[in-house]
Amino acid sequence: MEKKSLTAVARQQLKLAATATSGRSSQTIFGGHAASLRQTVVGLSAGQSLAEHDNAGDATLLVLSGTLTLISGGNEWKGSTGDLLVVPKARHSVKANEDVAFLLTVAK
Repeated sequence: MEKKSLTAVARQQLKLAATATSGRSSQTIFGGHAASLRQTVVGLSAGQSLAEHDNAGDATLLVLSGTLTLISGGNEWKGSTGDLLVVPKARHSVKANEDVAFLLTVAK
């Protein structure tokens, strides 16, 4: 069994995002491209976005700290610490309203 602190990984990703020119950083903590389940902690600095992209399978965002907006077409969902958002089965983007860290879970 492996144990990871999501709080510690989120803090680390936020620090890395703050110094990255893209304003973002991520670390896969379980699974990978070849696995059917992948979990990644993403850090985004305030005002930064993940550009619109296709859905890669069943996916959720668990906000670990901060706030974000999940956007798909004309729909928007706000998420803050502790919120679980189900990613729509359509093109979507994510915007950091403030520094935010979230756990992205994708099942192919």
